[in-house]
Amino acid sequence: MSSTVSWVFNSARNRIAILQGGRRLYSRSVSNGNQSRWRLLCQATPPLKSRCLCDNFPLQKAYRHTSTEEEDFHLQLSPEQVNEVLRAGESVHKTDLVNGVSNSVLRFESNQLAANSPVEDRQGVASCMQTNGLMFGIFDGHGGHACAQAVSERLFYYMAVSLMSHQTLEQMEEAMENMKPLLPILQWLKHPGDSIYKDVTSVHLDHLRVYWQELLDLHVEMGLSIEEALVHSFQRLDSDISLEVQAPLEDEVTRNLSLQVAFSGATACMAHINGVHLHVANAGDCRAILGVQEDNGRWTCLPLTHDHNAWNQAELSRLKREHPESENRTLIMDDRLLGVLLPCRAFGDVQLKWSKELQRSVLKRGFDTEALNIYQFTPPYYYTPPYLTAKPEVTYHRLRPQDKFLVLASDGLWDMLGNEDVMRLVVRHLSKADHHKPDLAQRPTNLGLMQSLLLQRKANGLHTADQNAATHLIRHAIGSNEYGEMEPERLAAMLTLPEDLARMYRDDITVTVVYFNSDSIDAYYKGG
Repeated sequence: MSSTVSWVFNSARNRIAILQGGRRLYSRSVSNGNQSRWRLLCQATPPLKSRCLCDNFPLQKAYRHTSTEEEDFHLQLSPEQVNEVLRAGESVHKTDLVNGVSNSVLRFESNQLAANSPVEDRQGVASCMQTNGLMFGIFDGHGGHACAQAVSERLFYYMAVSLMSHQTLEQMEEAMENMKPLLPILQWLKHPGDSIYKDVTSVHLDHLRVYWQELLDLHVEMGLSIEEALVHSFQRLDSDISLEVQAPLEDEVTRNLSLQVAFSGATACMAHINGVHLHVANAGDCRAILGVQEDNGRWTCLPLTHDHNAWNQAELSRLKREHPESENRTLIMDDRLLGVLLPCRAFGDVQLKWSKELQRSVLKRGFDTEALNIYQFTPPYYYTPPYLTAKPEVTYHRLRPQDKFLVLASDGLWDMLGNEDVMRLVVRHLSKADHHKPDLAQRPTNLGLMQSLLLQRKANGLHTADQNAATHLIRHAIGSNEYGEMEPERLAAMLTLPEDLARMYRDDITVTVVYFNSDSIDAYYKGG
């Protein structure tokens, strides 16, 4: 077995803590210093850098082989099989025309690589049928995939309705009253996937209708501004998720799904593009960056989001403003909100939003929480909820001809690669510079570097060039060495790890790369 694979398993042996968790043992990666704390706080211990202290959604298929003994594990993926695994989820779509109108978006490429089973990330792309806007979304679930699935299916509808004119909303309401077909709201270019909520879509439509009725009452002739629409859509959908599980629903399937959505969580990063107007709304730690090529040919990276976590000082200040000074020392513990959650903004996660009394009241209404795997845990310093919000931070950017591409991705990518790394990889992908000889003059020459160069040469010989930039980013995120160069053995080992080990070394990774039409943007400024 290779040294790379041996390192993976030796590391796993040293870092696995076996903890008793209800009906089974849980194997998860835990640092030595935190093992005692995790034993106290966790019934179902999360993997390394998991979003929350509870994986509270039932797995839908059995784990793969979980042994960490080298003799029980055989690396069998050929280079062709590695490519097959990496490219299984990729897609590309050309979008230069939206509703027959020339758009600033030329095309987008996307891909997803799962670490959780089932995968907890979701993504979506759609155009607003009553406006010319394009919407891109990355939704990163935690505690299961239920909330991410619900948000990925519903958020774009709230956004599209928010942007409708008063006249269009009246037409929507008239159609509902007369039981006529609704005006088309969205055209999905990339759907989040098969819905598990088909039985409750009527409930979702009813709540969407209540929302547009309230918009009608505002008497805003041209609809909300894009920034207002983004903020209202995020917060209103999160409110509806909370209210749906509190409602006295008769149908058991609807009740159970609503509970699972509300008690799991999801961060979200959404971009709305209309002509040269780019708005990005972010709640959590997904991320968006812009690749910019200056007039002199130099490439720069423009971040469009800030991670909402314990390392964001502005976010810490916000939390302290919203809670009594006596809680300053307990708002963030172990780099987590109340010692529980890494992101400080998210959909769902009502355990960090509801009062203790409301949580008890809802959970006592006949739910089989054990069968649904709903984790019931109240942090020890839970005094003044809500501690968590889905209100997004919105960034506006006016597109210019030098703005070449937008990358949106879940934190599984950003855990592995920095903003500049991602920008450079997309640029290299575009220019096919991966095959160029590395510049040794810019790095110290040593045996380690020479070995890396040999491995890169081997990799270039084994792997055909990726046609999809999202695939290229995922390949480098999990297969690159310390110099940012590909190690085929490392890549194959990371893709061959059993499910419960894979989550210790990487998260679900979901990436969308949006390419802009520079000619269309340039024509806009020239009045074309």
